[in-house]
Amino acid sequence: MHPLRWNDLQDFVAIARAGQLSRAASGLGVDPTTMGRRLRRLERVLGQTLFEKTREGQVLTEAGERLLAHAEAMQRAADRIEERPGNAHELTGLLRVSVSEGFGAWFVAEHLGDFVERHPALVVDLVASSGFLSPSKRETDIAILLARPRAGPVVSAKLSDYALRLYAARAYADRHGAPANTTALREHRLIGYIPDLLYAPELRYLNEIDEALAPTVRSSSILAQHRLIASGVGLGVLPCFIGDADPALVRVLPEMRIQRSFWMVTHQDTRQLQRVRAFKDWLTALVQERRGRLTGE
Repeated sequence: MHPLRWNDLQDFVAIARAGQLSRAASGLGVDPTTMGRRLRRLERVLGQTLFEKTREGQVLTEAGERLLAHAEAMQRAADRIEERPGNAHELTGLLRVSVSEGFGAWFVAEHLGDFVERHPALVVDLVASSGFLSPSKRETDIAILLARPRAGPVVSAKLSDYALRLYAARAYADRHGAPANTTALREHRLIGYIPDLLYAPELRYLNEIDEALAPTVRSSSILAQHRLIASGVGLGVLPCFIGDADPALVRVLPEMRIQRSFWMVTHQDTRQLQRVRAFKDWLTALVQERRGRLTGE
């Protein structure tokens, strides 16, 4: 009987978490053909079919579910062995952090150099995108979410509240004038999210200002929305840590303020890993130090 290969098991776990072989391969930086070959080799060694192929991707069989429980236990043990005990400055391995696109690009990335300077042997993946990886599925070590998860094997805590306001380019405000009230907003072109591509209900901002408001220039990306607003296409809602940081923008209806929260979430089995604790402590301290930037005060 051929021995099991650890790389094959790691690929199996990645496919199970991602639900698609191609997505898992992309996340690991592996060619999908190579990953598929490893999966078939693992199935031959075990004499079992681990996934059923569906239109949506790969779905675990009963044998696959049993193997996943054992493989994840092995992965947790490997994570602990990989870390060097007793010295926080010698963290090694991979740390993956999933954050919203705006928070990742405009806040975390700006300061992340400080963390990696403290832990130069650690590989850090900052996944800043429209959507989140799942801590409960072990797709990420830490996720900064817009709402507290209601289920799953996770541990969550509020990281911080943050504020959003309406912004316009200075040139736009000089040319078109600033609206005096929310009713006057209806006379302006509004920038916002594409409703059927929202990845979180917390992103429905304009309805909170006035139910009659609807964006006519829309994007799934908050970074694209910022560029649209800054280039004078129209008015839009931005987090204060983006809008206030751009000197080309001015607040519109400054008394109008929307509040949301960031939640820091980890899997219950990995929350005590040194590299996870180190990043959580670092980000919590950073947010406390720069809370005014998040709250727009």
